[in-house]
Formats: sequence, C-alpha cells, structure tokens
Amino acid sequence: MTNRQGLITIFGYGPTGIATADALRARGQAVRVVQRKRPANLPAGIEFMPCDVMDAQSVLRAMTGAEQVVISIGVEYSGKVWKEVWPKAMANFLAAAEATSARIVHIDNMYMYGPHSAEPINEDAPLTSYGQKPAVRAEATRMWMKAGREGRVKWAALRAPDFYGPGVDRSHIGETGLGLVAQGKMALLIPQPDQPHDYAYVPDIARAAVSLLDAPDDVFNQVWHVPCAPTRTSRQILQMGADAIGAKLKFMPISTLMLRMMGVFSPFLRECIEMRFTWNRPYIVDATKFSRRFWSDATPFEVGIPLTVKAFRAAAPAKTKESRGQTPARTATP
Repeated sequence: MTNRQGLITIFGYGPTGIATADALRARGQAVRVVQRKRPANLPAGIEFMPCDVMDAQSVLRAMTGAEQVVISIGVEYSGKVWKEVWPKAMANFLAAAEATSARIVHIDNMYMYGPHSAEPINEDAPLTSYGQKPAVRAEATRMWMKAGREGRVKWAALRAPDFYGPGVDRSHIGETGLGLVAQGKMALLIPQPDQPHDYAYVPDIARAAVSLLDAPDDVFNQVWHVPCAPTRTSRQILQMGADAIGAKLKFMPISTLMLRMMGVFSPFLRECIEMRFTWNRPYIVDATKFSRRFWSDATPFEVGIPLTVKAFRAAAPAKTKESRGQTPARTATP
C-alpha cells in the first residue's frame, strides 16, 4: 500500500470523522474538514471549509483540490429526513467526485441489508426494500454502485455495525449504556442482552478507512466490512465495563413494547422501532474479505471497553457542569 500525501477532505466531524482525521494528521497528511459549522474541537493545522451537502456547488467546492475524500456525515435520525437528504446528498457527492476525479471512501452503516437470517452478514448480502431508513440507504447504495459500474467514480463503501469508543455517545452501548455504567447508574439496553451482537471500535473504523485510502484503485467500487472483535453479547460488554471500574452492573432491557410506549414521547426511540431486526436476533458481521486484503487484528473488547467506560467517567463532571449552565474548565476532545 502507498501512503498518499495529497489533500484529503473529510465530510463530517463526528466520532468516525474525528478518529480518521486524527489518524491522518498523525502521519502528516493534509486534511480538510467540511460541515455546516466549524467544530469547536477542531485542532490547529486542519483546514476547515463550511459546506451544505444539499448544495451541489458547496459540495463541489469542498472536494476541489482533494485527491481523496472521506464521507462520514451524520443526518438527523428520522426516516422522513433521510428520504429528503440522502438521495440529494448522494447525487451531489457523485457529481463532485466525477468532476474532480477524487477517490471516495464512504464510512457507512449496514442498514441497507435490512432484516437478515442469523448467519453472519457478508458484503454480498442483497439490498433491502424494507422500512424507511434501510430502504433509503439501499437506494443510496444503488446510486454509487451504478456510477461505479459506469466508470464515473471510484467509490469504496466501508460498512460497520453499531460502533463504540471514547467520545461516542449515540450508540446502543454509548451514553445510555457504558455512560451510565461509568456513573454507577442503571444502564438502558435496547439490544436484547443475550443476543450475540457485533460492535466496531471507532479507532478501528478510522484505521480501516485509512487502509482503503492508501490502497490502489482496485479496492474501489466495492464494499468492505470493518473487522470487529470476537462477538459478544451486550450483557457481556456492559459487564466488562462495570468490571473495569470495579462497579456492580445494573441494567434494564428495553423491550419492543416499552420502546413503542416510550416512542410516543421520544422521536428518536420511535425511529428505533423499525430497526429492531438489528437486535432481536444475532447480528454478526463477516469481515473476511477485508481481513484477507488488509488486517484482522481488531481492538479486543478487553482493551476498548475499559478505555471507553473510563472516558465516560472522566467526562461526567464536565457534562454535569454543562447541564447546570456552567462552563467546564477543560473540554475533552473525543
């Protein structure tokens, strides 16, 4: 693999965008971060450019001058919003990629597979027409696949299941999982606690993205799954977090019925209901393809979980001050 030194544009500065930018900066890579507003935690030395992914010219400007692009955007967790945003944003990304010849690494989820059997999910699994959010991601996938077949773009989709890590709040084992464990409180768990469930560690996702960025063109216009640590249940993972800080594990499983009732008051929980196929059966990712081409030594849970729960515990005092309207003396960067 070649360490390419051209400018890399990263769309989105959430957990995976931050981790990818950090990995690239550590080796002296020129990085441009683009999103609507400048991130408060953007380190010195990283270029920033405001961008609205719904504006074709804005996306084109953000890609201009970049040799490669990482797409790591987050969109409001709403099927209605996704139906409005993703087709337009994807069309803009594809048009800009074609115009600039920039190679694209898209950090993606696995929603487009829809409901599946208990067997591990590999890259050849068919795209779904199920639901709102899964169907939208499937259609976005068809768009880049068509452009790739036609030779208009070089696009690599890097798919990961639910992810976790220091600074990751929005995850099934994030703020309401390991975050509450870190505070000695009762964790809330949407995934069925004893179903095998894969989780990807965010620094591993960034490492996989960089592996694709450094690879030759033959890895593009195809799908890759991020390697995960050996599969555990969500109960086992929360227990590891409690053990790491010497706490007693307390958690409450959230049944589908409870989720429907709570969804009356919480739009986010209401949106989770159609995704129950990701937690009411084994959810196991087959990353053999990536492992054979690149690497397979995903961060063990025995390493990632203690780091994550301790990061939540360290961040708790700052979050408490913020909730009381106080400004913390120092804000940790995920």
